[in-house]
Amino acid sequence: QLQVVESGGGLVQAGGSLRLSCTASGLTVDSLAAYDIGWFRQAPGKEREGVSCIASNGDAKRYADSVSGRFTISRDNAGNTVYLQMNGLEAEDTGVYYCAADNVVDFRRCRIRLEREDYTYWGQGTQVTVSS
Repeated sequence: QLQVVESGGGLVQAGGSLRLSCTASGLTVDSLAAYDIGWFRQAPGKEREGVSCIASNGDAKRYADSVSGRFTISRDNAGNTVYLQMNGLEAEDTGVYYCAADNVVDFRRCRIRLEREDYTYWGQGTQVTVSS
């Protein structure tokens, strides 16, 4: 059973930066490189929304309009880690950030859309708080 773990959240002032990391344990044959990875966030009282995703081989990336130009997703497959670099943080970016993974072949995942239902394995989340 794959277990996804997020880290890197914290409290930052508006305009600041944070880098979130997503790693995994419980890998048997495949490394995290075999998984498409998505980042999602949930603000208090709101639905969980997609932030960004990256395909397993890195040939596709997507960003929500609200973070495009400020956030960058990348992966270090040798290190089994996916990063979300968040710059120019705004108060509206506050929320719990979740990393999600899936390795079932689905050409729509991340290449066409960024949807919660496309991912099977989820982490517990890391809190990001941006003070204005």
